[in-house]
Amino acid sequence: MKLYSYFRSSAAYRVRIALNLKGLAYETISVHLVKDGGHNKRPDFRAVNPQMRVPALVAPEGEVLIQSLAIIEYLDETHPDPPLLPKDPIARAKARALAQLIACDIHPLNNVGPLRYLKNQMGQEQSAIDAWYHHWVRDGFEALEALIAPAPYACGKAVTLADICLVPQVYNARRLKVPLEKFPKIVGVDAACLALPAFDRARPENQPDAE
Repeated sequence: MKLYSYFRSSAAYRVRIALNLKGLAYETISVHLVKDGGHNKRPDFRAVNPQMRVPALVAPEGEVLIQSLAIIEYLDETHPDPPLLPKDPIARAKARALAQLIACDIHPLNNVGPLRYLKNQMGQEQSAIDAWYHHWVRDGFEALEALIAPAPYACGKAVTLADICLVPQVYNARRLKVPLEKFPKIVGVDAACLALPAFDRARPENQPDAE
């Protein structure tokens, strides 16, 4: 398999974690999202993913899959051990809800595209952009902190899709200096996950394109 990735992309980070948890080998193809206005906008990558975003996964059949949650569920369906979602329907729905709280509510507001638009098209100062970023992380983390019950992972004793989404978001929060003192449960889950080799190998600083 081939993974089009950028070391700091939290969406690509999620897929790297899932691939590692499944024990699947993959080739990383770096797509720099910042240099020269973003290599993701080049015609060669647009031919791979018309949305011009990472990650994109080339499956063994040659099909290109996009969107991190869809890719992760594909991996879970084709390589079911270890499972990334609980068997119980209620527990499964709760794990998906936590993952979507991060991937659908927090992350889209703080992705590189919206932040770049705030700066370049809306003329916002960096201090205002940072305040925007901090606001939406805090808003989402307040809900997440109330919903998770670390044992030691977000949904209990087994790693789930929720953890796969949480760890990259915490990494981004730390990188952008969002205070985390009010979120001890989130910090605890993050630490428990990063103690696992699959999460550790997926860290941005451990990627071949890390700067």
